[in-house]
Amino acid sequence: MAANLLAEEPAANLPKIESDSIREASGLAISQKDGALLWAINDSGGTTDLHLMGVKGEDRGKAKVEGVTNRDWEDLSSFTLDGTGYLLIADTGDNQAKHDTSTLLIVREPAPPEPGKMLAASVKVERTIEFRFEGGPVDCESVAVDAGGGQILLLSKRTQPPQVFELPLKPSSPGIQTAKRIGKTTVESPAGASISFGNQPTALDISPDRSKAAVVTYYGAFVFTRAKEESWAEAFSKRPTSLGPHGLLQAESIAFSSDGKTLLVVSEGKHSMIRTFSLKGDK
Repeated sequence: MAANLLAEEPAANLPKIESDSIREASGLAISQKDGALLWAINDSGGTTDLHLMGVKGEDRGKAKVEGVTNRDWEDLSSFTLDGTGYLLIADTGDNQAKHDTSTLLIVREPAPPEPGKMLAASVKVERTIEFRFEGGPVDCESVAVDAGGGQILLLSKRTQPPQVFELPLKPSSPGIQTAKRIGKTTVESPAGASISFGNQPTALDISPDRSKAAVVTYYGAFVFTRAKEESWAEAFSKRPTSLGPHGLLQAESIAFSSDGKTLLVVSEGKHSMIRTFSLKGDK
């Protein structure tokens, strides 16, 4: 089973992120309110802002998340639950694997601004999930929500092979949760690809129809396809479809488009190019 890839634009023709404030884009998510908009967050030590932009990189403003800190924000996921759009911020980075717990912040997605206007808003955290990884601290930059399945999926970055963990989206009990290890996976760059840390997952997203999971590494993009009867653990145990190299310096963000037919990838660094992979379908 393989996803076909449409011809990509040369790098010189790719759109770029316009905002000067997005300096270390570590998470990217499509808006649940407007499929022509994207949300982005900055990496560790950055502000606690949710940056809004068009899918071509146009700056559309930002919303400040109140009352929190950015220890090491590493991924962003958008989802709809009970008819309401949400964003999940994954404060899960842990380069030295020394933090006993990590945190997921869930906020309601802010309403987009009127056409031609810039967003200037603030949001409060609706729910916080503090958790620890089964087996001890893990550096994790890849987190996604499967709202239909009530799951949060997490991939370890620095362990080889990467480990797959799961948390409930709505924990049944209060207190610190445990991310359960449910399997392992592979996102291997091809032999001879001279990309440092090319097999390390740096971002994760799940398609709107819940049939695919996309992973980006410093090398390229990969898609795992899940059959209706399969669990995510089973889907991640299979070899993914490689979409090839993205050509970005330090890609750490990936997001499905609202129709699930396109993947968007951006890198850390100011004014990153926005690389797109168009999925024509499976065969």
